[in-house]
Amino acid sequence: MLRAQALISRRLQADLLDRHALALGSYEVLMHLGEAPAGRLRMNDLADRVLLSRSGLTRLVDRLQSEGLVVRQSCTSDARGLYAVLTAAGRARLAEATPTYRQGVRDHMLSRLDEPDLRTLGALLDKLADEKIPA
Repeated sequence: MLRAQALISRRLQADLLDRHALALGSYEVLMHLGEAPAGRLRMNDLADRVLLSRSGLTRLVDRLQSEGLVVRQSCTSDARGLYAVLTAAGRARLAEATPTYRQGVRDHMLSRLDEPDLRTLGALLDKLADEKIPA
């Protein structure tokens, strides 16, 4: 499982870097922000979604902010809270990179599986992604 995940991630990263100068982790942050209402998420929630530590996400958002793809916004209801917000440039970069990402998923993963494999994989991933902890 780890080997397959690492190989697929490495190939997706290479595709995104070659065509868009965008690392896979950066793409993932932009994707989650792009799917969020108003293009913004609390930093804690975003860290949970991209499976990074708070400090790891802070460093990544710093880089994305320096590129003008994301800005930070204070939370009006919680002075300690911060939002990461997708900028217009970030939304444009996400729109440019998404077809490359999707094609990479098709090329490096989906094309190697037949229809029964895909159904089984979908069912297995649903089970594995379920947040319920078995008794």
